[in-house]
Amino acid sequence: MTPHQLDLTLRPITGPDELDLFNLLPYVLNTELAADLAQGRRRPEWLWLALRGDRVVARAGWWARAGDRHPTVMDIFDIDGDIDDGVRLLRTALSAVVPTGTTPPEYGRFLPPDWRDHPHTRAAVEDRMRAVQRVGAHLFVERLRLQWRPGTPVPEPGGRLAFRPVRDPDELIDLMTLVLDGTLDAHSRDDLTRMTPDQAAREQYHDELARYASPREWWRIATLPDGEPVGFVIPAHNGYNPIIAYVGVVPAHRGHGYIHDVLAAGTSLLAAQGVSRIRAATDVGNAPMAAAFARAGYVTFERQIDMTWR
Repeated sequence: MTPHQLDLTLRPITGPDELDLFNLLPYVLNTELAADLAQGRRRPEWLWLALRGDRVVARAGWWARAGDRHPTVMDIFDIDGDIDDGVRLLRTALSAVVPTGTTPPEYGRFLPPDWRDHPHTRAAVEDRMRAVQRVGAHLFVERLRLQWRPGTPVPEPGGRLAFRPVRDPDELIDLMTLVLDGTLDAHSRDDLTRMTPDQAAREQYHDELARYASPREWWRIATLPDGEPVGFVIPAHNGYNPIIAYVGVVPAHRGHGYIHDVLAAGTSLLAAQGVSRIRAATDVGNAPMAAAFARAGYVTFERQIDMTWR
């Protein structure tokens, strides 16, 4: 009997002792899985294998913030061979991991920045995407993953704006609501098809920003000299890296280049903490934001594809 003729076994890992088996297929997140399990961001029942004998032919994994009852993203999916094996794994695992009657969480994959230029890499990416599409998902957006390193010059403040801490959550939520007007961010635009700007801003604040353990004293409101708010920047730490979690300029003050001053303020604040890197992300289609990050010294170290079931 050839290996391909062996029955396909589909199951989650039994516990941390099977991480070495799960990690036989390489991926950048492999080094984080042990800590994620220990800290409650992953569970053994969310890490699934497709096995032919003792060979791992596919795997899938889900992630959530510590304390969440259900996973919020599928961020691991690999196939070593037949696409059909990956499809069978996803169908079985999704039925076990995702609560009945709910939409599966988004699938996200980190990729080399030039992934389309290498035939082998491109074929592997497209095989995974075809498998996910066969279980009902579609490509939603491609994003740039950006990184700033110490030694990279931080633009000097232009002197046009003043910066102060956020006074209270409602002040920030009000500004976030304004920033959604004309947003180029695909996830925000999708939110606005299902809720009002205020609802979308409040959901993002409570589900994301308020859950960062890093100091809220880092958060900054940018104002004109007379105190009128122009925008904001949210430097944070997401449990893995220092990040620019959110940055924006309100519509009334766009077109003056203030985004460069606001981003520089957030970058300077994190750089002053002695961090080894700062990370951020923006949609490929959000050219103005990508240009602002590039001007601030951020480089694209990866790309990310997001696929959804909506």
